[in-house]
Amino acid sequence: MEASTTIRKMMAGNRIIVPSYQRAYSWETPGGNTNSNTHTDVFLTDLQEYSKSKAISAHYFGHFLFEEKKASFHVIDGQQRLTTIVIFLSALFSKLRTIRDLDEDEEVCYEDMVKRHNTIRFSTVDYDNQLFVDYVVNKTKIDRNGLDTESACRIVKCFDFFSDKISNGSEEYLKKMLSVISESTCTTHLVRNESEAIQMFIFQNNRGKKPSSLEIVKAKFMYQVHLYGNDEKYILIEEIKNRFETIYKSISLIEYKIGEDDILLYTLKVYFNSLWETNVLDKIDKKLSENNSINFIKDFTQSLCMSFEHLSTFFGKDERENFSIHSLVTLGGIAGITIAIPFVIKAYQFGLESSEIGKLCAALECLVLRKRLIGTRADLTSRIDDVFEKFTALNKEIAPIVGKVTLLKYSNDSRLWFWNNESLEQSLQGELNNSIAKYILWKYEVYLEKEGKNGYAPTRFDSIEKPELEHIAPTTSSHYGRGYDCYSMDIGYQETYINCLGNYLLLSKSHNCAIGNIAFSKKRETYIHNKQQREIQQLVPEDGVWGKEVIQKRKEKIIRFVLSQC
Repeated sequence: MEASTTIRKMMAGNRIIVPSYQRAYSWETPGGNTNSNTHTDVFLTDLQEYSKSKAISAHYFGHFLFEEKKASFHVIDGQQRLTTIVIFLSALFSKLRTIRDLDEDEEVCYEDMVKRHNTIRFSTVDYDNQLFVDYVVNKTKIDRNGLDTESACRIVKCFDFFSDKISNGSEEYLKKMLSVISESTCTTHLVRNESEAIQMFIFQNNRGKKPSSLEIVKAKFMYQVHLYGNDEKYILIEEIKNRFETIYKSISLIEYKIGEDDILLYTLKVYFNSLWETNVLDKIDKKLSENNSINFIKDFTQSLCMSFEHLSTFFGKDERENFSIHSLVTLGGIAGITIAIPFVIKAYQFGLESSEIGKLCAALECLVLRKRLIGTRADLTSRIDDVFEKFTALNKEIAPIVGKVTLLKYSNDSRLWFWNNESLEQSLQGELNNSIAKYILWKYEVYLEKEGKNGYAPTRFDSIEKPELEHIAPTTSSHYGRGYDCYSMDIGYQETYINCLGNYLLLSKSHNCAIGNIAFSKKRETYIHNKQQREIQQLVPEDGVWGKEVIQKRKEKIIRFVLSQC
């Protein structure tokens, strides 16, 4: 490869591979909850703006870092851009072929940058590559079934996005865009060995957009092994690569549920058996400066890999099968479960049965909910770090942890009362965070279901289609006299009666949109779909008024449920 070249020349005649110990495809595409200012949108906008300009110099695609491996080049830096370039080219050539056959130069261009006979110029990480070949390059797959990883979903979304954006493009537009991208300039650097690659990675990323802490830790570990690994160096490097291949596969499965740097921090807490650990990079730098750094790297990398594997199970299969885990994860999606995860990682490491992990999650859920609702500035870590430290492979009973949570619930001790039932009850009286209120009402529905259900699974939160929080009595006084009690715009009144658990109801989006702010008698007629809605029908007769007394009565009942169950 030439140091200064074009995209076409860089790819022509070569096989470029993203090794599996590198990150999979992570660029976002507009659509759903993702805004338009994404990596792929910016990528396309830049190309289109350049094609319209009268610039003399070629478009510049940046710097790429490779390691030569026999008959191929492994991407060290630049894999996201390269993946996107090939996806765009595949969409472009596909569209151009619907207009006419490729001319000779276009055919050679396709062979240089996408595929020549059976040789595909670019391969992504191995666990996504067959999907990449089938959906993007060969287009033999046209459905979205079997997308096992988030990175695979991103590849499909990106290809569909580009295909849609150029679907109405003229032949002239397509030829211009092909010219822009194939003739775009770039710079490349071939490293002689992994040690040089790692040094360049650290040098470049400390001076540009910073990578994740996980990526920095990986680079630091591999560089340290190159320096001090001695005779074991190459074996250890291969071990680290294999560990991170597993880590990145796990990330592709659970990245929307928990952040990779969060898992890194939780692993640090577990490894050093202390909830007080907060600064990953400082702690690791300190350990790498000590004499036994190679042993630390081996042990910590294994522990890190195990954490990702365990949490993939926790957020995947076990969350689907264990209702207590689902409940904690649902709360975590709302408020974060940073307190709970180190305990969970230990539970999996110690090989606890699923039923025991469920009991642990139920106790931790109470703790997380109280921390989120009560909002005290008092430090919770110092109150639970002792049971965390004593929770070991030799002492893996969860009873002490459950006992500490119970103590926090009922204690009047000056160090613990911040999270007791009295404080919790007070926090539930007024207006609540929208998501927390939805969570509580879902749990209340599950509680009501248990009163009349035997042998049936409880309703999962994700079974509610687009859950929304409904104010039974509307928030404005203009609706007075339509089956609703008298109104006051006083803040205290609003928090006591309007913006409170007694006046909140969890509905699907379609149900909520259908009823709007209609008269209460009409709303009441629609409340037939679950226990909670039918309970409201029982609280107020057909021609009754939804007023202060009934709101207060319902609020008190829901609060009693929370205190008894949480």
